[in-house]
Amino acid sequence: MWAWWPTLALTPLQRFMRYKAGIETGWEMMQSLASWTMMRRLVTNRPVEALMVDFWSNHLHVASPASDVWVWRVEYDAMVRRHALGRFDELLVEAIQHPAMGLYLSNVLSTADAINENLGRELLELHTLGVGNFTEDDVVNSARILTGFHVDTGGTWDASYDPADHWVGRVKVQGFASANADPNGIPVLVKYLKYLAMHPATAKRICTKLAVRFMSDKPSKALVDSLTTVYLASNTAIVPVLRALVASGEFKATVMNKVRTPVEDALATWTAVGAVVAQPRSDQAAANQFINVSKAIGQVVFDWPTPDAFPDLAPAWCNAGRLLGSMRVHWYASSGSWPNEGISFKAPIEWMPRLPALFSDVVDHVVQRMLFLPSTPDMLQAACLATDLGADDVIDETHPLIRYKFPRFMVSILDTPEHLSR
Repeated sequence: MWAWWPTLALTPLQRFMRYKAGIETGWEMMQSLASWTMMRRLVTNRPVEALMVDFWSNHLHVASPASDVWVWRVEYDAMVRRHALGRFDELLVEAIQHPAMGLYLSNVLSTADAINENLGRELLELHTLGVGNFTEDDVVNSARILTGFHVDTGGTWDASYDPADHWVGRVKVQGFASANADPNGIPVLVKYLKYLAMHPATAKRICTKLAVRFMSDKPSKALVDSLTTVYLASNTAIVPVLRALVASGEFKATVMNKVRTPVEDALATWTAVGAVVAQPRSDQAAANQFINVSKAIGQVVFDWPTPDAFPDLAPAWCNAGRLLGSMRVHWYASSGSWPNEGISFKAPIEWMPRLPALFSDVVDHVVQRMLFLPSTPDMLQAACLATDLGADDVIDETHPLIRYKFPRFMVSILDTPEHLSR
C-alpha cells in the first residue's frame, strides 16, 4: 500500500526538490500521508497497534500540513509507529529530538543566544507533567536543555546538532538538576526526558488519557491510580498498562461509552459496509477521497492546527453539524454514491440470511454482521420506517428490499447510537 503514494518513500530532500520543481506541493504530499494513514487503519490486522499509533500521534502532536514541517512529517510518523507498543521514555526521547517536532515548535531556531521556549513549554505542559505541575523557571530551563538542534531549511534539509549553539550552565526542572557543563548537551537532554517520562505526574497524565481513550470520558480515580502504578513499575512500557486496563472490571462495563470521532466514524462505516478499496488511479479514487469523507464529518487525521491536538471528549464531537455530517456520509456509504471510483461493495443479496426470511430476521442478521451486536427493538422499528416494511414481511430474492430499498435499510443501522459509539 506504501506504493500507492510513491512520494512517501522519498527522502526529505527529494520531497523538497519535487516541490521546488513544481511537481507536487507539500500540502499534496501530506494529503498522501493522511490518505495512507486512513487506508492503513481501514485494512490493518493489528488494530491495537493502529490505535496506539493514533494515540501517540495525538499526544505528541505535530500538525500536518504545517509550514515546513511537511518535509520531515513522514519520518516522524514512521518513528511513532516504531514505538507505538514500546516504552514511552524511548518514544519521548526520539520525538522531542525529531526534526519534524523541532520545525513545528520552532526548536530548530533556538540557540544559546536566542532561546525559543515553545518546545520547552509544550514538553512540560502537553507531553509530560501537565498544567500546574511546573513553573516558569522550569520552562526556561527546559528550553535551555533543548538548544542546539537545527534543520538546514531550504538547503539540504539535513538535521544536525551544533554544540556551539547549546546553552551551557546549571539547569533545574522540578526534581531534575544538572551542571550541563558540556557543549554536547544531548546526554543531559536524554536524562532529562527520561526523568520526565518517569515522573508521577506524567504517569498519571498518560494513564488518564489512555483510560479516556479506551474506556470513558470520566474514568475512576481508582483505575487511573492502578494503571499509574503499573506504568511506573514497568519503566514506562505501555503494553503492561494496556493489559491492566483491559483486565479491569471497568473496561467491560464501558462498552459503548465513547462517542466515535469523525475519523473513527468514517473508518467504522466503511468497515461496516464491507468496502474494498483499490489502488488509486486518480485524485477522485476512494483511497484519495477517504480523507474528504472524514472531513465531511468534521476531522482529518493530523490536521489539528495547535499543539494540544484533537480533543477526546464527547462534547467536542456531539453537535448538530457533526450528526448531519455523519448521516450524509452514512448515506454515501450505504448507496455507494461517493466515493464511487476504485471501491466496491457487497451486493444486497450477499448480506441476506437464508431466504425467504421474515424482515425481523433479516434485520437481526444484517445488524450482527455490520455492528457485531444483536439487533434491538429500536433498530427494527427504524428499519421498518426506513423501508416501509413490516417486521413480519417475507423477504425473498426478488423483494424490493433486495432490488432497491437496501441502502435505506443499511443507513438506518449506521445512524444508530450503537454505530456512533464504541
